[in-house]
Amino acid sequence: MIKIIHLTFILLSISSFIGRVILSETHPSILKQKALKIAPHVIDTLLLLSGITLVFQGGWLSSDFGWIIAKIVALIGYISLGVIVMRKRGAIRWLAFLGAIACFIYIGIVAVTKNAFFFI
Repeated sequence: MIKIIHLTFILLSISSFIGRVILSETHPSILKQKALKIAPHVIDTLLLLSGITLVFQGGWLSSDFGWIIAKIVALIGYISLGVIVMRKRGAIRWLAFLGAIACFIYIGIVAVTKNAFFFI
């Protein structure tokens, strides 16, 4: 059950991120609404809590857990790039957006394969 909750928050998180980027380009005034400022933080907090629960529930810390560390590092990259995307304009914004999406995809592949170096 927790896995389904986690997957749901993953979809909500990426959807809200992409949605906010689109809104910032088309209707930036809408992003000033209180709900749109708070919702992403609530979604991402619940996503992180469900992920932590899965780690302990799955007993993944008792074996090789380098892939979990790789996901955490990529998550920090995703968050950092997301902040740049929401605060900057122009080419830097779009490069950061591509980087954030790449981090998101990397996290997903590592989650499925349990291998931080799947590309080697």
